[in-house]
Amino acid sequence: MADKKQNKRNNRNDEDYNPRFRKMRKKVCALCADKDFVLDYKDADQLKKFINDKGKILPRRATGACAKHQRDITLAVKRARHIAILPYTQN
Repeated sequence: MADKKQNKRNNRNDEDYNPRFRKMRKKVCALCADKDFVLDYKDADQLKKFINDKGKILPRRATGACAKHQRDITLAVKRARHIAILPYTQN
């Protein structure tokens, strides 16, 4: 009887299975996957995918970008902020 209850809660029948700590699939860098995609600091619509509603730059775990392209994203967003294409903060 106790085995049935454990099997109901444990879908995978693994001893170390914990649903709170599921392994997430790694995101693929959009800039690496699409070779024609060029990051441009003058294109605000393109850069808005990489900032949140408050205007903060999203981290790599949220954007799925590789380290090299995350640095490019950060540089492009900062340049766009400097020439007033993107705001520094949202009110």
